Amino acid sequence: MLYYREMDKPVTNRDIMNALTKDGSPPLPEWGPNRIREKQRAQVKSRFYYIFWGAATVSVLAGQLYVGSGYRAYASALLRIFDSIEVEVGKSYNNERFY
Repeated sequence: MLYYREMDKPVTNRDIMNALTKDGSPPLPEWGPNRIREKQRAQVKSRFYYIFWGAATVSVLAGQLYVGSGYRAYASALLRIFDSIEVEVGKSYNNERFY
């Protein structure tokens, strides 16, 4: 035989509100007129932060310019070498092998 226990009274929003406040009135919102608005700075950075990242940016930019100018010099030297090579096409070699 099963015995059913009578359920306790369910908890409602009104019960929670009465437990949170003394007189049952709703709490004041945080954004209301009672709150003093002060703007907080999101991130506070020191002068060293800006000096470090400025120096890092300048060094990366200088490195890119250095590599770019070296690549340009290498490409022009390689083109001079290619221009000096002459290739003869269509000449018969009497089936001689050179390898």
